[in-house]
Amino acid sequence: MTSMSEPNKGNLSLGEWSTVLAEVDGDGIAWVTLNRPEKRNAMNPKLNEEMIEVLDVIECDDSVKVLVLTGAGESFCAGMDLKEYFREIDAGGPIARIRSRRTSNEWQYRRLMFFAKPTIAMVNGWCFGGAFTPLVACDLAIAADDAIFGLSEVNWGIPPGSVVSRSLAEMIPARDAIYYIMTGKTFTGAQAAAMRLVNEAVPREELRERTAELAKHVAMMNRTVLEAAKTGFKRARSMQWETSEEYLYAKLDQSIANDPEHGREQGMSQFLDDKTFKPGLGAYKRD
Repeated sequence: MTSMSEPNKGNLSLGEWSTVLAEVDGDGIAWVTLNRPEKRNAMNPKLNEEMIEVLDVIECDDSVKVLVLTGAGESFCAGMDLKEYFREIDAGGPIARIRSRRTSNEWQYRRLMFFAKPTIAMVNGWCFGGAFTPLVACDLAIAADDAIFGLSEVNWGIPPGSVVSRSLAEMIPARDAIYYIMTGKTFTGAQAAAMRLVNEAVPREELRERTAELAKHVAMMNRTVLEAAKTGFKRARSMQWETSEEYLYAKLDQSIANDPEHGREQGMSQFLDDKTFKPGLGAYKRD
């Protein structure tokens, strides 16, 4: 039986990788699947290297409109591969540690956080530790209501590494974050939605359909404007009000100047002149 997280037959492969599956469907949705199910899709150096390659391919492929990140089998991602990161890499000395950290951070938040195209995390099962970073870096997230989340590092005698704690601080209330960091207890997809770690939680059997529905909606939007809108929001959160005002006006001007389909002119004309466009009821109609 095919797992709901696996790409559908008929999708076009974006390349060949050993730890990642990447295919694009007819709607322009790239389904990127972490593919180490025997390890609950734990991230190792090979997977991190391949994810950078996958993001490069998707960002430059004009046929791709939206990226969906998920995991093979019954897990989204179990975090970092403990054996490879805390035994083999540590044995390689400080240079090996620096290299592995740089590679993992490159895709898990630096690239994914400000990716040129919309990103959606589809959490189909276990989501632990380091997996919180790419989860939060994605623009949107939908989880199975029975998916299991956890920050189990304290149980291993270590604090959460890299920017996992920073990721939590970005999304959920401080009381919830520190509770799960300090106790190592797990929580469900439904609880994750209540804390706003994900946008919504749905029954497992509806997860892929609901994710595809959201991805198709986002894919219909003006690409240039969408990138400016999401990047503007994320950057402005850490700015002073006066700085964000200047920055966001600059992003507005930039999007107007760079938009090949001249969406602002089309939308304004359809709203003010033709009376065919009503904001909130759908996107303007493209020429």
